Amino acid sequence: MSDNVIKFKRPEQPKPPRQTPPWLKRVLTILTVIAAFAAIYAYFSLTGAPPQGVPG
Repeated sequence: MSDNVIKFKRPEQPKPPRQTPPWLKRVLTILTVIAAFAAIYAYFSLTGAPPQGVPG
């Protein structure tokens, strides 16, 4: 049989995107906020510089 034939096939169904569970989003958000506060605390405790606008 010749390979010079158009074969009509249905397009493959796209896979649905993976859904992140809501509890995991909440945990990641909380961890990000805690990490940000820890980084800010470490910066100001190591440099000894007060934040802008704070007398001292």
